[in-house]
Amino acid sequence: MDWTILYILVSVLLVSIVSLIGIFTFIIRSKNLEKILLYMISFSVGALFGDVFIHLLPEAFNGTTNMTVIGIYILIGILFSFAVEKFIHWRHCHVPDQKGHHHSFAYMSLVGDSVHNFIDGLIIAGAYIVSIPVGIATTIAVVLHEIPQEIGDFGVLLHGGFSKSRALFFNFLTALTAIVGALIGFLMSGSAELLVFIVPFAAGNLIYIAGTDLIPQLHGDSCENITFGKSVGQLLCVILGILVMMSMLLLE
Repeated sequence: MDWTILYILVSVLLVSIVSLIGIFTFIIRSKNLEKILLYMISFSVGALFGDVFIHLLPEAFNGTTNMTVIGIYILIGILFSFAVEKFIHWRHCHVPDQKGHHHSFAYMSLVGDSVHNFIDGLIIAGAYIVSIPVGIATTIAVVLHEIPQEIGDFGVLLHGGFSKSRALFFNFLTALTAIVGALIGFLMSGSAELLVFIVPFAAGNLIYIAGTDLIPQLHGDSCENITFGKSVGQLLCVILGILVMMSMLLLE
């Protein structure tokens, strides 16, 4: 019996369960949560940029001689995010404002997170195809990578207008795309064409989310609410997110 597929499915389920880490925010009072929300966003910015420039892009450029094609795939990812967000904005313009209205950047975060988790599934499947020990080591690295990522994503959804329960549900729902990615990776384990496109495409998507949606949220306070201490705190959280992504290199 081939145990590889079982190892793959158990591993991606474990990665998906990590998305529920946002449940710990339920024990935090709403007022206190609002105070730290922007710092969670800052951490997410650092984690997203760190993931893109430390993990995804090096993986995309690894072993390729046609960097122009990779660059085009990144741009396609950015344009895809732009088009999706434009559609969401258009939909919002035709729906009257109401309580519980969700900001478009939160939906964009869900799209980006789905692609990201899909790629995690592909990577885990590919690692297990190499060997069981390599697959287990990669799963541990992905889980450690996902913990700060999912905390940040949960904060983004809360900041976008989702309730705690809905944010938790949708965060878990997007995490399940790792299973889809793992199954496709296992079925297409003999071909590298899929990773050639999906990795830079996801990088472009995450660059768009971090750069055009999340960072402006950090600049959204009125002048009287901006303090030197708050600005330094946000910067440190961005740097911390990057450092956490860099620390994942120690596991490679």
